[in-house]
Amino acid sequence: QVQLVEAGGGVVQPGGSLRLSCSAAGIICSVDVRGWYRRAPAGKQRELVATIDSTGKTNYADSVKGRFTVSRDDAKNTVYLQMNTLKPEDTAVYYCYRQQSGAGYWGQGTQVTVSS
Repeated sequence: QVQLVEAGGGVVQPGGSLRLSCSAAGIICSVDVRGWYRRAPAGKQRELVATIDSTGKTNYADSVKGRFTVSRDDAKNTVYLQMNTLKPEDTAVYYCYRQQSGAGYWGQGTQVTVSS
């Protein structure tokens, strides 16, 4: 089992920045994919934001390219999401995700609200 604990959500004005972090505990494998998904209000589906694999290869949703950066610290079993130039449409619950040994794990979610 793997437990994921997120931190760093909050309220920010448009154009501002936030940094999310997600720490993993439990049975950790060295080969994995980590990332972030989000679910906007009004019942929208959860969508991919960014992922990073064990080689450092990253993948971003088109809507966040150039504004968000995903990174990882393997010594701390942590994945980060640096979010810059935030827009109101980035408002959502952000979920940390980890895939290892064929299984996927989710964090509890952290709210990000972009509003003036």
